[in-house]
Amino acid sequence: MIAPMGKQQDDGGPDGHRGSGTTAHRASGGSADARLALAQDPATPQMTLFDLASDPSAVVRKAVAARTDAPAQALRPLTRDHDRQVREAVARNPSTSVGNLLRLVKDPDRWVRWAVAGNPACDESVRRVMSEAPDKELRGLLAEVRELEPELAARLIDDVSPEVRERLATHTHDPDVITALMADRTVRVRKGVARNPRTTAEQRRALAQDPVVDVRAALVRAVQLDEADLERLVHDRSVQVRLAMATSEVIPPHIRRALGRDPDDMVAGAARDFRPASGNSLVIKAPRIGHRRSGSGPGRPGGTAR
Repeated sequence: MIAPMGKQQDDGGPDGHRGSGTTAHRASGGSADARLALAQDPATPQMTLFDLASDPSAVVRKAVAARTDAPAQALRPLTRDHDRQVREAVARNPSTSVGNLLRLVKDPDRWVRWAVAGNPACDESVRRVMSEAPDKELRGLLAEVRELEPELAARLIDDVSPEVRERLATHTHDPDVITALMADRTVRVRKGVARNPRTTAEQRRALAQDPVVDVRAALVRAVQLDEADLERLVHDRSVQVRLAMATSEVIPPHIRRALGRDPDDMVAGAARDFRPASGNSLVIKAPRIGHRRSGSGPGRPGGTAR
């Protein structure tokens, strides 16, 4: 029976199917351009897609891999395709079954694995595999997931990589995770917490008193603070912190005016010369979801698998 349109279920059946003689002839005949057009045509029957999934042209197979209406069993052999871009197209396809994503999240090529992290079909079972992966970047992408399961977040709190913990600290919405990472001994992790807009006023007050200058500087660039914290930081012993305040988009005007009278000429000048929306503030970037530039080769994304 032909699977219904939309997201497909992988029932563990055979890796490929062949249609009727007429379907096979339509798919295999003609030029590569004609077969590509057939693979991209929304009116192409699903049984034809089965045949096109084994087309000799990687471009045709990639077109099948990207189709959201492609049956899971047509996509399944493409998860082991020798062409990385074909496998990556399956990994990005929002209709790819969880079974196929579980295969791809263990792919030897990093770009394929990272593409799985951004797939909306990625569920807890796939994220669990990501949390146990030796690939640090894959765990980092997991750390940036907004609604991460508490069990997986708790595992990442103790991740061996400070970068993974920093990315969790910057993106988590879980107050318990934020509290735990505020006690992290690695400065870059606490800087990640300082950039997180979900911190409470009490947590920001504690971060404003962090003994490390870089943490306090990151805080004043990223989030709004209570008046008492601002009054204390405007007299911070570190020129770096006061300079960060002087050039921060989130500092209120009266604090910036006070910094215009700072004893350090650089701080005072920066405060007086500041113009809103001038690119001075630190912007928290959206999660990186395995995006790569086109092209491959040494030194280029998509070159050598790791």
